[in-house]
This record gives sequence, C-alpha cells and structure tokens, in this order.
Amino acid sequence: MKQARHGSTVTVSYIGTLDTGRIFDSTETSGPLTFTIGNDQVFSALEQAIIGMAAGETKNILIPAAEAYGPRLDANIIKVKREMFPAERELRIGEKLRIEFSGGRERILVILEADQQEVTLDGNHPLAGCDLTFALRLDALQ
Repeated sequence: MKQARHGSTVTVSYIGTLDTGRIFDSTETSGPLTFTIGNDQVFSALEQAIIGMAAGETKNILIPAAEAYGPRLDANIIKVKREMFPAERELRIGEKLRIEFSGGRERILVILEADQQEVTLDGNHPLAGCDLTFALRLDALQ
C-alpha cells in the first residue's frame, strides 16, 4: 500500500480543536486541503504526522504551540498615538487592521484598547500560545 512521503502531494480532511474543545478550523466547511509534503505550505509537525499514512487512514495529532504559531509575545503588542489614525475613524476593540511597516511588510494587528491618547495593537497570531489538536484523514495521495 502506497504511503505518504516527502514530495508526495496529499489531500487531507481535518478538524482542528483547542484544549477547550473549541473548533478553530475545519475542512468540513472549506473542503479538503491539498499540499505537497516538504514545500512548507503547512506546519512541519503536520507534514511529519502525515508521512507514512496511507489513503483512507485517520490519525489524531497534537501540535504544541511552539511548533504551530509560537508563543504569545509581549513584543508583538505595541502602543501608538491615537493621532496616527484619522480623527473621524472609529476604532473598535477586536477590530483587525492591516498595517504596512517599513520595507513594505504588512501585518494584521488587532485593536486591544483605544482611548483619546493611545491605541494598543496586538500583532500576535490569534492562535499563538495555543496547542492545536487535529483529527486528520488522508483522503488522497499522489
């Protein structure tokens, strides 16, 4: 029976959950995920878990935060002056902003706090610091 290996193109269905049991992502709504093992399209730990699987096989895996989106870092939380935004712009807690930094790099930042003088923005990925559990099924293998 053919097994997934480095260089294989695989199609996977999954449900991703957090320690709380909350589903953070699932291919049930968006359809299966297709990628080539070794092309850095998904977490390395996910690729490693799929290596050796055959089409139709299922597996549950835990990817520690360090191997997923990394830890939550205080360095990714910044405070900027409110005047950096247009005065008429309403800023809402939880709102996501696309900010361009020097060198043309863009990041998504979330508003944590906002008052008349200062806005606190969080640049951590929403799943940073979280261990991720995946229920996987290898649907197809090329």
